[in-house]
Amino acid sequence: MSTVKEFSVEEKLSSLVKLQKIESKMDEIQVLKGELPMEVRDLEDEIQGLNSRQTRIEEEINGIQEFINQKKNAIKDAEALVKKYEKQSENVKNSREFEAINKEIEMQQLEVKLAEKHIKDANEEIAEKVQHLEKARKNIGNKESVLKNKKDELEKIIAANEKEEKHFEDRAEEARQHVDERLLFSYDRIRKNYRNGLAVVPVERDACGGCFYAIPPQKQSEIRQRKKVIVCENCGRILIDEDLANSVEIK
Repeated sequence: MSTVKEFSVEEKLSSLVKLQKIESKMDEIQVLKGELPMEVRDLEDEIQGLNSRQTRIEEEINGIQEFINQKKNAIKDAEALVKKYEKQSENVKNSREFEAINKEIEMQQLEVKLAEKHIKDANEEIAEKVQHLEKARKNIGNKESVLKNKKDELEKIIAANEKEEKHFEDRAEEARQHVDERLLFSYDRIRKNYRNGLAVVPVERDACGGCFYAIPPQKQSEIRQRKKVIVCENCGRILIDEDLANSVEIK
């Protein structure tokens, strides 16, 4: 029956230091990209919102235009009725019939005037919405131009660092397989807590290399012995001695 090799604390720390250095290199590449990926996503979301707004305005304009067409048809119908009643008025038999027809004519003429007012108001509303639509289209054009520039810039950075990034991604995946599972869990948790991604730091000038909290001499001695994993009491980062940090190189 084969036995699984037990790694010493020093070996575990060395593997962790290697992983940290590799992932720090990956972080440096991300820094080169800067805020561009987030800016690109934000611009894409903004353009999507503007396109939705443009579509909504266009639908509103179409709805108003349909309303205008309905009113134009109503005017035609009313004018046709006016002509009909005017023709009927030529053959009335008494004043009562004449007054009734005149009332119908007046009502239809009022319908025409009311419809014309509705059309006038609707055309003014369309003119206002057309202005909003042109503004939205112009805004979309400007944003799309900015987005293109941002994407081009980001693509250049990605292309320039693609090979190196892939190299370190592969190295990181390989390095993770050699790190103690519990230690790796702690490392990932600590790394997420800090923007610079440093979870493993050396003691430099008697202080934590992450938060600069003073490390007592006795604690430093224990760190140099590499007999157990020691974390900074202030920031929680995993502490190593400078010699170990300098001995691990990555390419």
